Amino acid sequence: MSDWTVSDARADLREAYLDGAPGVAASSLAWLVAAGVAAQVSAQAAVLALLLGGALIHPVGVLLAKALGRRGTHTPGNPLGTLAVEGTLWMLGGIAVAYGLQVLRIEWFFPAMLLTIGGRYLTFQSLYGLRVYWLMGGVLMAVGLALALLRATPLHAALAGGVIEAVFAAGLLVRARR
Repeated sequence: MSDWTVSDARADLREAYLDGAPGVAASSLAWLVAAGVAAQVSAQAAVLALLLGGALIHPVGVLLAKALGRRGTHTPGNPLGTLAVEGTLWMLGGIAVAYGLQVLRIEWFFPAMLLTIGGRYLTFQSLYGLRVYWLMGGVLMAVGLALALLRATPLHAALAGGVIEAVFAAGLLVRARR
């Protein structure tokens, strides 16, 4: 396709990635594993678990999309693919800041990650054309800020991220299946 409209590009992404539900589910799993590690091992180990799990979100999301009967990749030439990469690069900068914060106070890592990931999801509205991503991004950011102000434990902050994303992943999957 040489002359993409925004609507066509978004429809291609929604079709290929099942409205993004598999990626959100994979992200939720990374947060929940980190919460389990925080509960059973240590907060420092949970940081590493989330970082490792975060690195696996895209490949796991692609596998889930394929298992659910979708391509798991957008059409070559889709101009929104560039926006996805740009948003990922911005997110990596936020992750670096969150990692640096945990050196000062381990309790700041997970709220900072919630703010970073929430900000990343705001761009998904432009990618998928689904306003629910504004809501999810806003909820994650608000919860991240609240948990930072409340000085929540890493366990509680990681658990909050996992539960919030699980709820949104389920809603996205239901929407995509309609």
